[in-house]
Amino acid sequence: MRQRFSFARLLASTSLVAAVAMGLGGCTGMSKLSDVTGSIGPRAEAAPPDPARAAEVYGERYRANPKDADAALAYGQALRANGQRAQAAAVLEQATIANPGNKALLAQYGRALADNGNFQQAFDVLSKAHSPDNPDWRLLSVQGTALDQMGRHDEARSYYASALKLAPGDPGVLSNLGLSYMLTRNLPKAEEALRQAYASPRASARVRQNLALVVGLQGRFAEAETIVKADLPPDQAAANVAYLKEMLNRNDAPHGVSKRTPVASLSQPD
Repeated sequence: MRQRFSFARLLASTSLVAAVAMGLGGCTGMSKLSDVTGSIGPRAEAAPPDPARAAEVYGERYRANPKDADAALAYGQALRANGQRAQAAAVLEQATIANPGNKALLAQYGRALADNGNFQQAFDVLSKAHSPDNPDWRLLSVQGTALDQMGRHDEARSYYASALKLAPGDPGVLSNLGLSYMLTRNLPKAEEALRQAYASPRASARVRQNLALVVGLQGRFAEAETIVKADLPPDQAAANVAYLKEMLNRNDAPHGVSKRTPVASLSQPD
């Protein structure tokens, strides 16, 4: 059955999906946090699996020597994973001051700024984290999401195109591209990009949720439901389906960005 929805209002509520994409930033496997800088932590041991515990462990090491770049990187990533976004940005800002020119720190700091909605500053910082002669496709993708959040969609897509030249077929970048088209109401193009991402064996659950959202926005709810349930246990699948249906039927949604979590982010972090 075709679902009725007010697209302009729904688009406002779902614009957060691009922010989710930015948190994932074109990684293959849209992290919160398999990060653009890789897995950061002590070389000889794995990071504690619990984000709160990781923040505690790395926080102690950082406080012992706040100028240590590796400690700041590990602590910043742990804070981001634990949802302490403002603190992560503050830690990483101080670390970049103490270690000028450290590209790994700049990359992490740029991501933290994007987490906090400081999109222009994030874009500028990320521009310093790599260079035109040695670009990082992951950072290009994150810069694209920052541009999308600032409404500069054509520029954003040029960044995704550059990222895809370096990482052809990457599902995270393709998902970001699809969400970019979604934000400008070009749903067929959005679906085309997300279908390509979905076809990749490296596609994350989040990529598939993004596809389900775009399919649902076009009124094909039964198909969206099939996609949204594909890789989730029954309880999570039911929650995703219920929320997707709620979004598509919400004709009285207030203007502005919804504070509710978009369906694309209901799956477990990658």
